[in-house]
Amino acid sequence: MHMIKKFSIIACLMLGVVTAQAQHQVISFFDEVGSARIQTEEFSEAHDTIVLVDHRIDDVIWSRFIYRIIDMRYKQNYQLYFPTKSDDTDYRNLFKVITDAVVDGLPIYEKNAETIKPEFKKDPIARNAIPMMFMADDPMADYSDDPTHFDITSSDAMLVHYDSIADELSFHFYPFEKLVRNQLKYLVQEVVFFDKHTSRLHSKIMAIAPLQSDKISTRDNSNIMKSMQESIMFWIPFDALRPYLAMQYVIPNRNETKRVTFDEFFQKRLFTSYIVGEGNMYNRWIPDYATSEDEVRKEQERIAAELLNFEQDLWEY
Repeated sequence: MHMIKKFSIIACLMLGVVTAQAQHQVISFFDEVGSARIQTEEFSEAHDTIVLVDHRIDDVIWSRFIYRIIDMRYKQNYQLYFPTKSDDTDYRNLFKVITDAVVDGLPIYEKNAETIKPEFKKDPIARNAIPMMFMADDPMADYSDDPTHFDITSSDAMLVHYDSIADELSFHFYPFEKLVRNQLKYLVQEVVFFDKHTSRLHSKIMAIAPLQSDKISTRDNSNIMKSMQESIMFWIPFDALRPYLAMQYVIPNRNETKRVTFDEFFQKRLFTSYIVGEGNMYNRWIPDYATSEDEVRKEQERIAAELLNFEQDLWEY
């Protein structure tokens, strides 16, 4: 009789927990694509394990969209750019990881025709159209006045090939080294938000886009953002890319025992970047209204300072 009573109490407690969980439904702040789902990451000892923490919509009381450029020419980003060889058996650079992921079936999306903002509401790029996204040369462009451009024949210009019979993509190594030389910049969209439950500021990369650097013109400030929009190859939901990033180590930098995956590299923010814009009511980007390098730098510093000061201003000392 005593055992029956004991089991009854345990059953009631378990039922109460299940009922409480059913009544307390956690609603994510962003959609299923990952473009606007607010999550942060906690790391386990296994490098290939991704642990996500969902933030309740009721707990997110402030958020702000930021657009950054990750430039491979900065020393801190070298580990994303090297190695530039496609046949390295141990390491791949970021562009090779992305290319292999696309060949494996990673969904990619066309750039927005009007702005640099990603657009994930439409269907992903069709498999048979993907090779055009990885053209090493634009057959309609004239590169005769660009001494930095590496020209290759049109027959070998596609890094990714499509087999219509098998409906499969394959990687063509020949154009890789010449294409990756122009792959010097990535555009990322991130959201910075404050969670009152954790009482801290979080940041999450939502999307990343490789840029064809040779198409970005810096001679005319009025057309910088337009040329940047045209230089976008495609957009990738960052959450969809993370499983591939988690399975590849970045190339070591002076310490062979320091093993860091691409996913850790991004989540721990080991890269450096600069701000090109933010979400605002005017729908403007920094180059749209900053006409000199000093003004651009001041605007970048202003936005960075506002993000830093927001969390500090919430507290009293």
